[in-house]
Amino acid sequence: MDSRADSPPGRREPARDWRDTVRDAADLALLGILTVLAAAPVLTAGAAVGAASAAVHDWLTTGSWPTARRTVSRFGRGLLPGLPVALIVLATVGLLAANLTALAAGRVPGGAVASSLTTAVAAGLLGYAAAVVVEVGRTGGIGWRTAAVQAARVCLDHPGHWAGLAGTTAVAALLGVLVTPVAVPILAGYLLAAVHAVARRRPVVRAELP
Repeated sequence: MDSRADSPPGRREPARDWRDTVRDAADLALLGILTVLAAAPVLTAGAAVGAASAAVHDWLTTGSWPTARRTVSRFGRGLLPGLPVALIVLATVGLLAANLTALAAGRVPGGAVASSLTTAVAAGLLGYAAAVVVEVGRTGGIGWRTAAVQAARVCLDHPGHWAGLAGTTAVAALLGVLVTPVAVPILAGYLLAAVHAVARRRPVVRAELP
């Protein structure tokens, strides 16, 4: 991954061209692949996503990617805090999927109304989850409890921002279904960058760990 340090004061930063765009795209693709590989055991998913989000936060803030050593350190420190997060997400996804499947098969009363309500709840949870991922990136990838509280405050105070995160994540999920499975890990890196970009479209109160 490239390192684009900030230019010294008074020096004009060189214009970016197509090679910078390609380099950024390759960096995000690599980040997505590594994140999916690190999350493959499922129980390590929280640590993998936290470390990747922190890397994207550093890149967007300073113009430079963190070193591999720093990222691996974040991943290791995030294993224990990220374990309950992975279990909660897994249980939530399972319940929503089971509910939607039962409604579609007619095994549960409610029909289209209940399906629409469940879909709306799922979209809201997607937006909240995206907000949590962004916030945990600001804590270095390990402050999940702090990130959850801050994300809830952000979503309640900025419903439009919440909807934007939900829409971004939903589009990425749809693309994940449509594209070839090989491309899904690449999409994960772009999704991380997208939700961070959406989050930066509003003033934020940073919640850094002491």
